[in-house]
Amino acid sequence: MEHVPPDQGSSAPGGDPAETTVALDGKDGCIARARRLTGDFLRRVQRRDGLAVSDRAMDLSQLVVSELVTNALRYAPGPVLLQLRIAGAAVEIVVWDSDPVLPVPQTPDPTRVGQHGLEIVRAVVENFVVAQEPVGKRIVARLGLSD
Repeated sequence: MEHVPPDQGSSAPGGDPAETTVALDGKDGCIARARRLTGDFLRRVQRRDGLAVSDRAMDLSQLVVSELVTNALRYAPGPVLLQLRIAGAAVEIVVWDSDPVLPVPQTPDPTRVGQHGLEIVRAVVENFVVAQEPVGKRIVARLGLSD
């Protein structure tokens, strides 16, 4: 997992962007590290910027990161970028991968084993956007920081 310099974006009170971006290589432990990074990021903005982050928002953010990064690593060749950024009273979780094919959520089916990731993500986030990019696609999931 390699840190990438943050994009220009909203700044925290200290002047540093309230965001972080990492390149994920898909090696063993990659998804667990992405979840840890998410928790560390939210605790940092909570401590540094005084933002209220509920336990629920912390847990759901890590779940969303886990599901989106798992899908990207499973279905797209090459690296994956994970960006976390604070947008008002929400965290935006952005995952980019190199596959231009947009994911299609399946209809709910309690008898199906697996392939429920997008259903879960869409059920817990406030906003979910998938967009094709010049190379690959970008998924943005927005989740409120409070209950």
